[in-house]
Amino acid sequence: MPTATTIVRRAAVRADRVADTVTLDRAARDAVAGSLVGEGGLAFDVALTKAAALEDGDALRLDDGRLVAVQAAAEDLLEVRAENPARLLRLAWQLGGSHVDAEIGADVLYVPATPAAAELVRGQGCVATPVSRAFRPEHAAHDHSTCGHDHGHDHHAHHDHGHDQHGHDHAHDHGHSHEHSHEHHREHGHQKHGHDHGHDHGHVHGPGCGHDH
Repeated sequence: MPTATTIVRRAAVRADRVADTVTLDRAARDAVAGSLVGEGGLAFDVALTKAAALEDGDALRLDDGRLVAVQAAAEDLLEVRAENPARLLRLAWQLGGSHVDAEIGADVLYVPATPAAAELVRGQGCVATPVSRAFRPEHAAHDHSTCGHDHGHDHHAHHDHGHDQHGHDHAHDHGHSHEHSHEHHREHGHQKHGHDHGHDHGHVHGPGCGHDH
């Protein structure tokens, strides 16, 4: 049985390489695994080398080079509208705070048809209409699975380097300055002491003082 190991994003999917299509709801697209059967009967296993959520229009690449297109399944949702954008914006903020997935349109929100979501909608005075359609919710702010590069790694590596460098420079400069001040004080103090002592000693015990020293 062929195995799907990588994801091909929608923009890079070649229609002539697509061998079959699978229809998945949002939960299945977020954690695709196990064995699947395409609408055309193609059975395959999923063993992605790097876990990531699938989007409507993406494809799974099989180890033999063929592609299996991914289609978003219709789900029971609430289509939410409001009399003004501010109400809709406040609702979107509350949905995010309650960890409720939402798909955001120009003047509409789509949310799961659950009692919790319906209660939030009513609380903001918005109007909800039951619909059945594909659900394409927004990604969380920390989700970099569709960035195309390992942004999180690069960002933290850069930050850590800057922090370490700053710490190193600060410690070096501080230690150098401290040592310099210490040496400067010691040398000047020593010279002053030696100069005064030598001058007094020579004056009191010089050759013309009458002492046999």
